[in-house]
Amino acid sequence: MTKPLRVLIANRGEIALRIVRACRLMGLETIGVYSEADADLAHLNYVDTKLCIGPASAAQSYLKQERILNAAKLCQADMVHPGYGFLSENPDFAEAVERAGLVFIGPSAHVMRLMGDKISAKQEMIAAGVPCLPGSDGALPDSPEETQRICDAIGYPLIVKASAGGGGRGMRVVETAADVIGSVANAQQESLIAFGKKDLYAERFLKSPRHIEIQVIADQHGNAVWLGARDCSVQRRHQKLIEEAPPSGIPAQDIAELGAKCVQACKKIGYIGVGTFEFLYEDGLFCFIEMNTRLQVEHPVTEMTSGIDIVREQIAVSLGRPLSFTQEDINCAGHSIECRINAEDPDTFMPNPGKITQWWPAGGPGVRMDSHIYESYVVPPHYDSLIAKLIVHGCTREDAIERMLAALDETRIGGICTTIPLQKRVLQAEAFLSGSVTVHSLDKGLLK
Repeated sequence: MTKPLRVLIANRGEIALRIVRACRLMGLETIGVYSEADADLAHLNYVDTKLCIGPASAAQSYLKQERILNAAKLCQADMVHPGYGFLSENPDFAEAVERAGLVFIGPSAHVMRLMGDKISAKQEMIAAGVPCLPGSDGALPDSPEETQRICDAIGYPLIVKASAGGGGRGMRVVETAADVIGSVANAQQESLIAFGKKDLYAERFLKSPRHIEIQVIADQHGNAVWLGARDCSVQRRHQKLIEEAPPSGIPAQDIAELGAKCVQACKKIGYIGVGTFEFLYEDGLFCFIEMNTRLQVEHPVTEMTSGIDIVREQIAVSLGRPLSFTQEDINCAGHSIECRINAEDPDTFMPNPGKITQWWPAGGPGVRMDSHIYESYVVPPHYDSLIAKLIVHGCTREDAIERMLAALDETRIGGICTTIPLQKRVLQAEAFLSGSVTVHSLDKGLLK
């Protein structure tokens, strides 16, 4: 009898539980690694083997590559799934996993580096015919005079961004020519602290864009498809709060043409696995901003509309299997909305860790709850505040909004503050109902 393959899950929380469920469906054994603060995580009840890899600090546990690799060796793992966050987009970790003779469930380290640097990613997308914002041709130079000249040529307002950036760090909006030198210096300093490098690039700043994503998956046999689009415009401080699929008010043909270009870009760069192309959308135009070379937090809305188990397919293509469907097989139907429920004050967004004294998740037709919490679970202060993802599906956007409001109202989480009250307000705001939300709407107080 052939020994089942073993997947080490190098993550925690709801995504670790999501991966366990996919592995069990595929007949794969699972290994759960955890920090000292996470010994009572839900997914550890379902893994075949579990192992503590360090103290509560992520730097000494989930981000400690050698500890994860030692755990993989000790527990005889065959594959490593990084989930999202932590080491999921770290090319050095992907290489280390492969050197250890294991399969990294994700793209190659080479592609990860290529798309992880926003300057090289943009250059690749321009070459592949993917629409991009007008901006600098590569990194801004060290010369302040030359930087000023380049920015003047782009026009104002513009935005300077760290090439290795994320989460709004190393980013500055420049309103006038007089602000260039100071803004660049501040962004470089922030980028150096956050990412260890100060390379910046500049591009035109869109004042009222939407955030649109294209989900892709590619196998090792030259096949690649796109699975639909998502709207992730409800954000606060560059962090997503509500996502939906498909985006409302954008012609389906325009999205299909963009999806086809993303598929061609995958083939051009040799991409394998799941990935997400992110765009800003304004006045009928899409502009590429970055590619996430991993599973996205918001993948469930695409699963709900496409009917495809994205995590299962991600693991399958990493095993060398061809995609189980073609582009013609994909028929996205209905509308799906996801609310990221965070352990935070809904007005100040301050984290609110603590003991869960009541847990009553919503249910019913078209309702899905991805969460690792339970009654008496203690939300630790050491990690991201995401504690649950509530996802609904309806025949229309109106149906989905109605269902989400009912599901949020039904969900009971006691003992801590959550973002549910804010999400209820957003879903009833006129800007959301009309589909006119931009990435700046929540920060400007337009959705409260």
